[in-house]
Amino acid sequence: MGCAPSIHVSQSGVIYCRDSDESNSPHQTTTISQGTATLHGLFIRTDAADSIPSVLAYQSRQPPPSAGPRRKERREPGASARARTPRCCGIEAETQTSNASVKQVSTTEVQIGPMRLTQDPIQVLLIFAKEDNQSDGFWWACDRAGYRCNIARTPESALECFLDKHQEIIVIDHRNSRYFDAEDICRSIRATKPSEHTVILAVVPRISAGQEETSVLPLLNAGFDRQFMENSSITACYNELVQIEHGEVRSQFKLRACNAVFTALDHCQEAIEITSEDHVIQYVNPAFEQMMGYHKGELIGKELTELPKSDKNCADLLDTINTFIKKGKEWQGVYYARRKSGDSIQQHVKITPVIGQGGKIRHFVSLKRLHCANENNKQLYKSHRDEKYTEDNSQSESHSFKCKNRRKDSTDVKSITSQSSDAPSLQTRRYSSMARIHSMTIEAPITKVINIINAAQENSPITVAEALDRVLEILRTTELYSPQLGTKDEDPHTSDLVGGLMTDGLRRLSGNEYVFSKNMNLSHSHLSVPNTINDVPPCIAQLLDNEESWDFNIFELEAVTNKRPLVYLGLKVFARFGVSEFLNCSEATLRAWLQVIEANYHSSNSYHNSTHAADVLHATAFFLRKERVKGSLDHLDEVAALIAATIHDVDHPGRTNSFLCNAGSELAVLYNDTAVLESHHTALAFQLTTKDSKCNIFKNIDRNHYRTLRQAIIDMVLATEMTKHFEHVNKFVNSINKPMASEETSSHSEGSDCECTANIKNFPDNQTLIKRMMIKCADVANPCRPLELCIEWAGRISEEYFAQTDEEKRQGLPVVMPVFDRNTCSIPKSQISFIDYFITDMFDAWDAFAHLPVLMQHLANNYKHWKTLDELKCKSLRLPSENNN
Repeated sequence: MGCAPSIHVSQSGVIYCRDSDESNSPHQTTTISQGTATLHGLFIRTDAADSIPSVLAYQSRQPPPSAGPRRKERREPGASARARTPRCCGIEAETQTSNASVKQVSTTEVQIGPMRLTQDPIQVLLIFAKEDNQSDGFWWACDRAGYRCNIARTPESALECFLDKHQEIIVIDHRNSRYFDAEDICRSIRATKPSEHTVILAVVPRISAGQEETSVLPLLNAGFDRQFMENSSITACYNELVQIEHGEVRSQFKLRACNAVFTALDHCQEAIEITSEDHVIQYVNPAFEQMMGYHKGELIGKELTELPKSDKNCADLLDTINTFIKKGKEWQGVYYARRKSGDSIQQHVKITPVIGQGGKIRHFVSLKRLHCANENNKQLYKSHRDEKYTEDNSQSESHSFKCKNRRKDSTDVKSITSQSSDAPSLQTRRYSSMARIHSMTIEAPITKVINIINAAQENSPITVAEALDRVLEILRTTELYSPQLGTKDEDPHTSDLVGGLMTDGLRRLSGNEYVFSKNMNLSHSHLSVPNTINDVPPCIAQLLDNEESWDFNIFELEAVTNKRPLVYLGLKVFARFGVSEFLNCSEATLRAWLQVIEANYHSSNSYHNSTHAADVLHATAFFLRKERVKGSLDHLDEVAALIAATIHDVDHPGRTNSFLCNAGSELAVLYNDTAVLESHHTALAFQLTTKDSKCNIFKNIDRNHYRTLRQAIIDMVLATEMTKHFEHVNKFVNSINKPMASEETSSHSEGSDCECTANIKNFPDNQTLIKRMMIKCADVANPCRPLELCIEWAGRISEEYFAQTDEEKRQGLPVVMPVFDRNTCSIPKSQISFIDYFITDMFDAWDAFAHLPVLMQHLANNYKHWKTLDELKCKSLRLPSENNN
């Protein structure tokens, strides 16, 4: 038929060339005699053949069922093409026609740290001088894997193809040196820049029986990454290529992405230094070179100890920094560094340890910025820039520097609203959020505080300016009242308690919906309760005679009332505080309300049941009788506090907020993962109350009184949510304790205490803080109860946490408090951690206000009990000898 070649495009987008009927190979070197187009190796080297593809490759088809008919099948498409394609334009026409059927190969998403990358389909270059079963095996393997495959016959065409395509995988035939030197080809490819991220595979001859396997070192020295023992099986070739893709190729792909990170670092205006775990400098960016006056070649590879140090730092500063970062903690502060010129400059430094292989610290990343607390630093910085850059660049940089630092010339900083805005210590800050705050026309109290500090820094000594700078950094945090864990965070019990009680557990696992029963029991006729407070069994009445004592045993009341202590205690306490009179409701209505509320507590809960509610009610009533508390609150406040204590855990499921959020419960969805249970307790309580007139204790009060009372109740119940624990405690200390202490110090008259409480009554915000603190202390007063009661409560809360951990494991949810595993938990340790972290400071503050010596003595005794058990390595509530007794 003639010698006109035909070009075929496979579904995966690869191309191969056919020469004639006599040719059995789709890979032979082809020459076009007509026109000026010439095909040499795999490449068309002519200006007259622009439409001919520059790289020729295999055609993708279905693999043959066996090796026998393979060549016959590969011959048919070429013959068919020649039959329907004009001779002179066959190449161009066949390529264009087949492009429509190119198989679309999907990209792959790869994650490296926080970066999400998209990897294009893999490209493979096969370098085989002659076609054989081995080259065919890799050809069909590429087709099966969806790789884009090219084949080259000569070293020249191979190098040209690689420089054009930058293939990720190169397979070189190393079995026979008759046609080309495989190692020379590998070296020539390795000499190019793109080969840095390419994996090169050597196909070596199969070892005959009894022959010793040769070393791979010569191959590695030549630039090969792997060797492949000759095996023409398509599956074997496929497995090799796929393993390379998921191993070396993907790793190289991730390494290439690091170029973007280094580009960002190089253009970052912060000075950045990266060192090894042994403090050997590994990287510095241009901003660091500019600040310190060194070239990176003078720094990289050196230990930090080899560089000159400034003598202006405190003697133990380096030891302090090392202590922090060696523990994996971030350190930040002010540090004096010595530049190459010998000048000392003051820097704001943040050093972050980076965890690597083996979970160990492998790097330290230091971010440094100039701390321009005085003009000297600025002059040093400016003079260095003038030395480093040309005149044009210097002028540009100087202009940029002035725009950043001259606050009076800026339209987006504090100078709009304040004349004292050019505080030197803030001149190099690039916090856009602060700039927006300074330009606000309506200033929040925190904004005013920051502005005052800024103004105070202007002419302050360096030490004062540094201290105020640290104050500003603290004020910028979002959680002003939540402490950062210090040494206590090393205790897993403390960490778990903090994680379980002070977070909302916003990790979501699909398919694990936790729904607990919300039986809103509005019926109360089936419960047997007294008609009046005087109509109670003698054994219950005798117990209630002692209810005003702090040592009142709530568990005895639980036993004699068949786990319904809330109704009986509630009737007695509410009568004592005149709640029915204030609400203008009958005792029958109050009794029905207490019955409905108690019916919606879960008696199956170990801890969060109506006995706990009764205990909190008892503690609240006890606190309300303390002179200073009583003198600070109104009757409405007292009624609100007693109702809030009664309802504060109604319908509690015996699981924490974190559990409900992680499980995707209906309540967590309803309340947006925020104060889930506390919001539910209040909402359900008001729903139960207002739904039935027989138990609606609010039906007869004035609308305005109802709204005020409702708001106070909601506020107090929400205060029991632990994520705001430290906010409430610190506000109480700063707004109540400290002003009172100051007044008591300055006034020694007899009426000073009355004056203090009178001042509190004049400020509703202070009354709110007292009510919050009161219910919070009542809610977690167990460690301040007599020892036997404390031990019982500790056992109950531990059992509830154990049950939660069990269920988390069953459902495959995150385990919120791992230390509460019933098989390994140390109850004494958990109690010690709870007292240390949550109880001591709060009750110290509450005692300073309400005067509670009995409670504080119980707290000390109980703490000693838990400490003794812990020192004896006892994990239970009591010593084994005591349990036997």
